[in-house]
Amino acid sequence: MLWFKAFHIIAVICWFAAIFYLPRLFVYHAMSEDDVSRERFKIMERKLYRGIMTPSAFLTVIFGGIVYMYNPLYYSSSGWMHAKLFCVALLLIYHFLCWQHLKNFRNDKNEKSHVYFRFFNEVPVILLIIVVILVVVKPF
Repeated sequence: MLWFKAFHIIAVICWFAAIFYLPRLFVYHAMSEDDVSRERFKIMERKLYRGIMTPSAFLTVIFGGIVYMYNPLYYSSSGWMHAKLFCVALLLIYHFLCWQHLKNFRNDKNEKSHVYFRFFNEVPVILLIIVVILVVVKPF
């Protein structure tokens, strides 16, 4: 069980590294003014999303599910776990929104400013803080 928990934490760290960095790339992409830079950002964004972010999200959910199944009665009766899973659902929605933005940039259809992406970039920070507090403190 501890191995699965360790792999879950590793996957979460990798997912968050990517989920913090991709929107930062969107900021710079939205600010770019030349075609060479735009094409470079498209490659970086695609590789980050497909190569790190999505596999990490998948592994986070898989290993988290395995850990959950080791003690489903405890976790299903814990309010903090319900709140955590709600935050994970929000992160998966955020992940999907990143994919939408990536497609818009890829197709040269982005209409959002770098300021929008600066605020967009803060959403997972707030969710991470909430999730860590829920898991460590277990306030309810």
